[in-house]
Amino acid sequence: MPRLVQFKEEHELLRESFRKWLQKEVVPFHDQWEKAGIAPREIWNSAGKNGFLCPWLPEEYGGVDADFLYSIVMTEECAAARVTALSLSLHNDIVGPYIFRSGTPEQKKKYLPKCASGEIVLAVAMTEPNTGSDLASIQTTAVRDGDHYIINGQKTFISSGQHCDLIVVAAKTNPRANPPHAGISLILVEASTPGFKRGRNLEKVGLHAQDTSEMSFEDCRVPVTNILGTEGSGFYILMKELQQERLMVCAGAQSGAEVALKESLKYAQERQVFGKPLSKFQHSQFKLAEMATKVEIGRTFVDKLIVDHMAGKNIVKEVSMAKWWITDMLCQVVDDGVQLHGGYGYMLEYPIAKMYQDARVQRIFAGSNEIMKVIIAKQMGL
Repeated sequence: MPRLVQFKEEHELLRESFRKWLQKEVVPFHDQWEKAGIAPREIWNSAGKNGFLCPWLPEEYGGVDADFLYSIVMTEECAAARVTALSLSLHNDIVGPYIFRSGTPEQKKKYLPKCASGEIVLAVAMTEPNTGSDLASIQTTAVRDGDHYIINGQKTFISSGQHCDLIVVAAKTNPRANPPHAGISLILVEASTPGFKRGRNLEKVGLHAQDTSEMSFEDCRVPVTNILGTEGSGFYILMKELQQERLMVCAGAQSGAEVALKESLKYAQERQVFGKPLSKFQHSQFKLAEMATKVEIGRTFVDKLIVDHMAGKNIVKEVSMAKWWITDMLCQVVDDGVQLHGGYGYMLEYPIAKMYQDARVQRIFAGSNEIMKVIIAKQMGL
């Protein structure tokens, strides 16, 4: 079935270039990085050197003024190669836009070229030990002291927490604000700032090569000029960018489901059971047909949202629907794939087992699927 998304020649050239880079620089070492629990920092410099970081930036900031499909292409190729080591989408499509859209000219000039080159790895610090989806309840504070903010607090589950050089920190600049979310601001904190401390690299169920950390701020003094937007605008900036963040999650989950279906179909056709391929049994055929149908429906849904997003449409409700449905579908397809593999599906030497580990968190991050349903209900006027 033809895709709704229309890739042009430049997108296919990027796909070929990025695929070759992954096969040379990432795939041969990925298992080693999984065991180490982290990829080398140098891989970010290589990605930047090859033009794979924030390509949508204008040329003055080190980009090539690429469109959103560049991000989609790289997300699809990472899924196809089963590469999870890099938080490319977080850096390129989530945190980078915070600075570009809400930063001052001075902030953009100082940071964005290095984000494109790989000299800076970005992270965003929202989640706290006792605060997940309820962002308005964060406890981290940023108290004004002359020309500086003094930041105190703890963050957890921070992707790229070990490698990051610049963190967008959500903090309360007005703890007494009513409503509470009106007191949240976003502040740029360089990792070299005294008072900033990286915590341990967290051990996770999946995504082992992708560093995820705790971090703390103890009387961390940051210039007032490091604020993104204005005081109290942090929550609104975050909400404005969530449509693209969740769409990127959908794109990755959809591509992952397609790879899981491909691996399961290949195994079922090769595996001999009772003298014939597993794929010749009616139960296997029915299960594969169900998986293929879900994947096909997901592709149509995600591609339509990509087209709408690029057209500048407000699709908060639809993206929230897709985020929960597509990530749920991914987990269903991967689980069915494990079952079709039998005992081998539980062995990490088979790709489907690793996919099983990596898929589960997608129903949690970028807003849990339960929160997606709350958003949908509100959009419906309920």
